[in-house]
Amino acid sequence: MTTKRTLTLLAVAGGLLLSAGFASGCHRGPGGHHRDPAELAKFVTERVDDALDDLDATPAQRERINAVKDRLLAEGAKARGDRDALHAELLAQWKADPIDRARLHQIVDERIDALRAFAHAAADGAADAHDVLTPEQRAKVAKKAERMHR
Repeated sequence: MTTKRTLTLLAVAGGLLLSAGFASGCHRGPGGHHRDPAELAKFVTERVDDALDDLDATPAQRERINAVKDRLLAEGAKARGDRDALHAELLAQWKADPIDRARLHQIVDERIDALRAFAHAAADGAADAHDVLTPEQRAKVAKKAERMHR
């Protein structure tokens, strides 16, 4: 599973984004990557709004869930990092003679640490979203999640 796909699935769990379209990775640009952060934010916002509509969320619930969504989008962007700089550094390493194995391992560790931080933020976001919803709303979300995974 790609890092991008993993981040997407974590965002789904953390931001109450239990919709089949986002989880399956639609709305992607060339090469399977989202085209830009603004486009991703718009897409996620639309999905969250649709989910909140389905749950008949109150204005207060919408505000709190949207705060979770915004926080996770920011964390996801931070976890994603500067991909152009990463690719340039990896290419420079490939062209180097000899290649710096220690630096390659450091890059891997940095990426894993960023993903781990985002996964923790997503888990916190899921807990925050859970706490905002009523038991009935949580049951609706659980039912939808069960249908998605059949």
